[in-house]
Amino acid sequence: MATRIIVGLIVLVALIQGLATVDSKGILPLALVVLGLIYAAVAVDAEDATGYLAVAIAVGAAAQADVLNGILVIGSHLDAIVDQISTALYAGVVTVLAKRIGTRLK
Repeated sequence: MATRIIVGLIVLVALIQGLATVDSKGILPLALVVLGLIYAAVAVDAEDATGYLAVAIAVGAAAQADVLNGILVIGSHLDAIVDQISTALYAGVVTVLAKRIGTRLK
């Protein structure tokens, strides 16, 4: 249940940040990073994080390539949303790394 709430919040913040026309002064990107860190800590097994890491790489590559810009009218907005989601996913990668290092040191 907690993971669903975190994912819902990530999507909501990504939508707001991706579609916003005003500068959020860094609070929304910070929220995405914190939510990404929390999600990975709660939902991702550090010893078997292959699926999560593959999705993070794929979404990050799609965000970097601006693949949705080809869609008329809304493509740039969709790309902005995907950019924000990739931010949360990449923050989760840092959590997976920290968890993995922690288990290796024990």
